[in-house]
Amino acid sequence: MLLLGETGSGKELLAHGIHAASGRAGKPFVGINIAAVPESLLEAEFFGVAPGAYTGADRKGRDGKFKIADGGTLFLDEVGDMPLQVQAKLLRVLQEQEIEPLGSNTIIKVDVRVIAATSHDLKQLVADGKFRSDLYYRLNVLPIVLPPLRERLGDLDALCEHLLEQIATRTGMPQRELAPSARTFLASYSWPGNVRELRNALEQAGMLTDSISLTAEDFATILPSNAVMHRSVETVPDNTPGQRIRPLGEAVSELEKSLIKSALDSTGGNKAQTARLLGISRATLYQKIVDYDLVSE
Repeated sequence: MLLLGETGSGKELLAHGIHAASGRAGKPFVGINIAAVPESLLEAEFFGVAPGAYTGADRKGRDGKFKIADGGTLFLDEVGDMPLQVQAKLLRVLQEQEIEPLGSNTIIKVDVRVIAATSHDLKQLVADGKFRSDLYYRLNVLPIVLPPLRERLGDLDALCEHLLEQIATRTGMPQRELAPSARTFLASYSWPGNVRELRNALEQAGMLTDSISLTAEDFATILPSNAVMHRSVETVPDNTPGQRIRPLGEAVSELEKSLIKSALDSTGGNKAQTARLLGISRATLYQKIVDYDLVSE
């Protein structure tokens, strides 16, 4: 599976959602940002290191990301930055589902689902000889394009709810809520940094106030005014009755429905292939198609 989109557009967030909705949900989800790992260390990160493999290596050895993710999902972020030499070895692992740690002659079988993501144009990298065509076709079985956040503001509420819960869990802060004025203000912003910028803004706003409810004023000093989109947005007062934060399950269901629809579109409606790509049984897929009213898709 290949996730395509601008930097910070929420590719890892979607990868987490795909993992959580699959039959591998109870197994590890392991992520690695290829662009952040020095080329000389990338193979060790992927495949692990045998005990005493080289001078300075851990005497006990070290498991690589493929071994750690065994049975689960491995998320390869910025796969377009991977060196050609490592691309060849990754392709072999994807084909054979086995790894050989550095400094070892032992072959280890692994069962890993790989989700790759990039902000680059991989087709152009293939044309330029910077990315292997066989690896591209191997990863591009189910391409999913994530539009930038500014083009999917309808997802803003669900994203905020999910991110606010994540932030509360990670930091120990009380979980914040968005006042109507904050929702209106955030919807008027162009989000050049996409979901990553949204996450940072939510966390920063939460750290700068003791109030559970975040208002437009909490974000006005954080987000640059020159990135506010000049369009008519009806201002909603913070005391508007009937406003509510939707349950997390409702927000996750929206994400799951969108993913299933994208998979069906990518496979031309082939249910067997869609179920296989999503990592769920065909019976589960049929039930979800009915639940989400996707019968006509």
